[in-house]
Amino acid sequence: MYGSCVYMEKVLKNKTLAIRIISVVFTVLLAVIDQITKALTVAYIKPDGSIPLIKIGDTEWLNFTYCENTGMSFSLLEGQRVILIAVPILLIAAVEWYIFSGKAIRTDIIFALAALAGGGLGNLIDRVFLGYVVDFIDVRIINFAIFNFADICAVCGGIYFGAAMLIDEIKEERKKKKAPSEPAENGTDEQA
Repeated sequence: MYGSCVYMEKVLKNKTLAIRIISVVFTVLLAVIDQITKALTVAYIKPDGSIPLIKIGDTEWLNFTYCENTGMSFSLLEGQRVILIAVPILLIAAVEWYIFSGKAIRTDIIFALAALAGGGLGNLIDRVFLGYVVDFIDVRIINFAIFNFADICAVCGGIYFGAAMLIDEIKEERKKKKAPSEPAENGTDEQA
């Protein structure tokens, strides 16, 4: 009996490690997909500047528009290259530490964090090698900032992680409220 428990413990540890390793592969895969989309943007969209994808009548809803962004979202911190390289490095390191430290135990949380790291890595590659980030997804119907695949990964991963943590906290608070009250110090339960 004891031997089978030890075996199951090893299997679970190996499964957990495998999930964490697969999350790193997922992070790298998202960064590779991001770099491919940006290479295609440079090759096919940069020469024209912008290509309408969805156009209804005279209104362009969605375009692919080549854009070099030296800042971050909405061009914040424009030209602050050192900060825009240092912060993602620290973020990616913190995410990977959180995953491999065992603090992230749910598979969905691990992969949300991996998506966040993958988006950060995709844009970090641009900043290091180009000095700017290639953006190309241009949602014109709402006059939004031009963004890229890495941004989608980082935002979706971050939102999922934040929402999951908030939901878990709410569930934990509800459990605490439903838990029977602790017995009084004299060892008897207080009755109302």
